[in-house]
Amino acid sequence: MENGVSIEMTPGSDNIFADIGLPEADDHKLKAQIVIHMKLLMDAEGLNQAEAARRMNIAQPNLSKLLRGQFRGVSIAKLLFMLNALGQDVEIRVKPKPARRGVARTQVKAQKPAAA
Repeated sequence: MENGVSIEMTPGSDNIFADIGLPEADDHKLKAQIVIHMKLLMDAEGLNQAEAARRMNIAQPNLSKLLRGQFRGVSIAKLLFMLNALGQDVEIRVKPKPARRGVARTQVKAQKPAAA
């Protein structure tokens, strides 16, 4: 307790979107993981938003919105095609979940981009 103020903390899950009660939290998490990787790729290749948007065939202001976490209305498939436009292969692998984990999950596992 500091300055007479008590702060109660509640442990979160691995999905901040679910923790704050957003609908379609799993979709938001997956989209965020994809967009984070897009940004890492842009940085590794030294691409500014205009150059990256041109490659992805979207308007630069729309890319800016994506990079700021505003990805409602953009499908996961569209984001995957944007990764293709940045020169990335996208593989979807389906496998049984481990028995010790109660819930199946969807996640992005990406190789770290090489520096340009």
